[in-house]
Amino acid sequence: MSHSESHSESHSENPKSAYDFWERLYVPALIKGMAITTRHFLRNLWSERDDNTEVLERKTQSLMATVEYPEQRVPYPTGYRGKHRLVPREDGKPRCVACYMCATACPSQCIYIEAGEYAPSDTNTASRVIEKYPTVFMVDVLRCIVCGLCVEACPKDALRMDTSVHTSPELERKAFLYAKERLLAGEPTQHPNDPWRHRKSSDEPLHAHKEAHTRIGEDP
Repeated sequence: MSHSESHSESHSENPKSAYDFWERLYVPALIKGMAITTRHFLRNLWSERDDNTEVLERKTQSLMATVEYPEQRVPYPTGYRGKHRLVPREDGKPRCVACYMCATACPSQCIYIEAGEYAPSDTNTASRVIEKYPTVFMVDVLRCIVCGLCVEACPKDALRMDTSVHTSPELERKAFLYAKERLLAGEPTQHPNDPWRHRKSSDEPLHAHKEAHTRIGEDP
């Protein structure tokens, strides 16, 4: 017997070659997958439905758990991040001072800001104190990765994501660019440490200058 004949005979007797042949056909795996899909389909079609969407609190793990949206909706958790919004002041203007910290912290670069200055003749106390404001504030919600870093970076509590609302579907790309007028929503907000509650302009406070290591009210 030649070497080639012995090699072909040993190869034909190898059970692994036949296994590889059926494995390459994908037929057994296809039949098995269709059987699992059909079993789940029939079980969900004829079995009862569990309205409780919490996995750990279901009555029976074998029951189908679905939510009949939009008639039935799952409540959002407290810390859910929804669409952005600009927080207004009591006078309706945004609390934003155009410091660019949110745009700097954004990893997806979805925030665009252009800064302007309030007119010196503006009689509003808050405007005379903070001086700057965003003439353009735009958020590209398609680029946003909903990380919330912009909210954490804002020093004036001017940007929040507490709307608990998803991005609404649109037909055009420009509809996902949220401008300042669209973002300015919600109840007016004020804080005790707002600078315009303590002085009438952006001038330096009247107390004498102290060194960094000296507390105000103490002798240098």
